[in-house]
Amino acid sequence: MGKALYRKYRSRSLSEIVGQPHITAILERAIANGTTAHAYLLTGPRGVGKTSIARILAHEINRLPYRDESTHLDIIEIDAASNNSVEDIRDLREKVQIAPVSAPKKIYIIDEVHMLSKSAVNALLKTLEEPPEHAVFILATTDADKLPATILSRVQRFNFRTISQDEVAAHLRTIADAEQISIDDDALQLIARYGQGSFRDSISLLDQMRNLSSETITAAMVEDSLGLASTAEIRQLLEAYCAGDLQTIADTLRALEHRGVPANAINEQLLHEIRSDIINKSNCLPLADKLLSNQK
Repeated sequence: MGKALYRKYRSRSLSEIVGQPHITAILERAIANGTTAHAYLLTGPRGVGKTSIARILAHEINRLPYRDESTHLDIIEIDAASNNSVEDIRDLREKVQIAPVSAPKKIYIIDEVHMLSKSAVNALLKTLEEPPEHAVFILATTDADKLPATILSRVQRFNFRTISQDEVAAHLRTIADAEQISIDDDALQLIARYGQGSFRDSISLLDQMRNLSSETITAAMVEDSLGLASTAEIRQLLEAYCAGDLQTIADTLRALEHRGVPANAINEQLLHEIRSDIINKSNCLPLADKLLSNQK
C-alpha cells in the first residue's frame, strides 16, 4: 500500500515550509545563533504546518536528522486531546527532570494544548515557570484564546497564517508533477479552494482525485466528485437571479437537489462566483448579503 501523499511530502526542514516565512526566518536565525527558547507556542488554523514545524524544530535543536518515520527517545510527542488530565501532566513533570538520553535537550511537543484540563494547565504552568536547563517545550494549538495568560506569557508565540489559495495550488502542482498526475490548473485551484487554506486537507484531496481518470483531470471532474454544482449551473443561477427568471432558478435548484448537491455547497459556490467578479456582478450584492446571512 502506497504512502499517503500528505505524509510523503511532509516538510523535513524549515526551508521546505511553504507560506510561513515570518516564522521560519526567525527560527532559522535562532538555531544558527544558538538562542532557542525553553518554550514555544505555535498557534493557527489546522493543516498549515504547526506539527511539521514543531517536529523540525525539535530535531534541529537536537542536531538530529529528521525523517518522517524517525523517533527519538529525547523527542516526546503528547496529544493533549487524549492525555489531558492532571495525572498525565504530573507524570510529565516527573519525567522532565530526567536528563536527555543522548541528545542535548529533552523536547516535549504537546499538540492541541488547549484541550488540557484546568488542573493540568496549572500543573504545566509550574514546569514552564522553572524548567530544567535540558528541557524544551513546543506547544501547538488551533485555539490559543482558550489558554490562560499565565501560559502565554511564558512562551515565544508564533501565529501561523492561513495559506493562500494560489500558494496551495502551486504546491499541489509541484506534487502532481512529481507523482505524474495529469491535472489541469483549474482543477488544482478548485482543490486548493476546498482545502480551505490547509495543506494537509488539500494534498489529501489531490490524493483522492488522482484516480478520477486516466486522462487529464479537469475542474468539472473534481466538481462532480465532490458533489458540487457545475460552474455552468452556478452561473445560470446568477444570470436567472439578475433577470428575475424564477422558473429557471426553480428548475436548476430542483435538478441540483435531485443530484444530492447540499444547499450549503450551492451557497458557498454562489458566493465564490460573485466575489470572483464583483465588478461585473454588483447587481448580485443583495443576493450575496442573503447568502452570507445564511452562513452565520
